[in-house]
Amino acid sequence: MKLTKHAHACVTIEKGGTRLVIDPGTFTPDAAEAVARAHAVLITHEHFDHFDEQLVAAALEARPGLLVYGTAAVAAALGSHDGRVQAVTAGDAFTVGSVTVSVHGHRHALIHPDIPCPDNVGYLLDDGAVHHPGDAYCVPDAPVRTLLLPTSGPWTKLGEAADYVRAVKPERVIEIHELMLSDLGRQSTARLLGEEGLTGVPVERLGPGAGVQL
Repeated sequence: MKLTKHAHACVTIEKGGTRLVIDPGTFTPDAAEAVARAHAVLITHEHFDHFDEQLVAAALEARPGLLVYGTAAVAAALGSHDGRVQAVTAGDAFTVGSVTVSVHGHRHALIHPDIPCPDNVGYLLDDGAVHHPGDAYCVPDAPVRTLLLPTSGPWTKLGEAADYVRAVKPERVIEIHELMLSDLGRQSTARLLGEEGLTGVPVERLGPGAGVQL
């Protein structure tokens, strides 16, 4: 399985000829290109930095074989498209080509009591090979080998991120959701959370377009 990192929360997963894109949002400059090559798009929640509604809607119109999975709000925004858009929630599981997916978590992390928390789901792929939590510190009820760890945003907190990694106990951590940090901030965050810091697990920092084998 290969993971390609795009800017911010978006990643592409490839395995056995199947290509999935998770969270192609408006902060990801090459999101349209990534979606154009995907068999399915997985959306954790409806915030614009994770879900470019116009882009995904246009892709559904242009490509009759494209599948989209997301929360009820995402599905409502896109419409059914003859059943190709599916609403998912915690406990659901599905398969796209050669990749199995299970769904975990319910709500977006709290930003402030005055700001509503939308539904947010995380996707655990291929029996724990990689977990994308969206905007929440949801701990799947299954082992995780590679955790995609959000490191910036109005809801994030380094102490909570450290506790999240400790709770999940992944073999590998890859940074996502990083665009609100400067390069110095990313270095500092990786140092505090990483192998010599609070978790004992290195935080891998990938540039847009970089790919790694999982």
